[in-house]
Amino acid sequence: MKSAETRKTTASHPFRIRDVIVAVCVALALSGAGRISPAAVAPKSPAHRPTPGEIDALFSALAQTDNDEDAKAIEDKIMAAFLRSGSPTVDLLMTRAAAALQAGDTDTAKKLIASITEIEPDFAEAWHQRGIMQAAAGDDQGAMFCLEKAVTLNPRQFEAIAELAGKVEEYGDKPGALKLYRKALALDPHFDDLARKVRALEHEVEGESL
Repeated sequence: MKSAETRKTTASHPFRIRDVIVAVCVALALSGAGRISPAAVAPKSPAHRPTPGEIDALFSALAQTDNDEDAKAIEDKIMAAFLRSGSPTVDLLMTRAAAALQAGDTDTAKKLIASITEIEPDFAEAWHQRGIMQAAAGDDQGAMFCLEKAVTLNPRQFEAIAELAGKVEEYGDKPGALKLYRKALALDPHFDDLARKVRALEHEVEGESL
């Protein structure tokens, strides 16, 4: 390919050359432990990043359905949409991290997720997943930082909001937790048992203030 064409393609491509270099370095480091093949990080076709309109449509459908089974299917679509970064490099690393977690290799998963937050610091879902792993490791401060980052970047990530609410509640800030639980419930009226949680906290927080 001619150099001019290369420059044009690089400028218009959704992932950056730096991303690929970092991904290759991560893959090489992990392959030394027999965990991942360097060839696996070859960039694929650009992943579709959902438009705000597509996300709006999913949330609208979620709010309108009265069927729990339909709601779960819509929730899954929303979570899948949140996982799509628009960068094939980032999406591949997210897939590798999920596979590592499923295999019980949390160290590899943590390294991959950490590399994603460096490559694409504005990708909310990487911070969300990093927060989940830090919470599982007992790092509450780190978990709360990452979950707050995820919610700031994606204010409609109701799972991250509910998880952050749980941590806030654990540390005794029940009014703050209630506010977050309400926000998550407003985004997804069908999410887990949030309605019951909100009612219980309303009784504790607002009942005590009367």
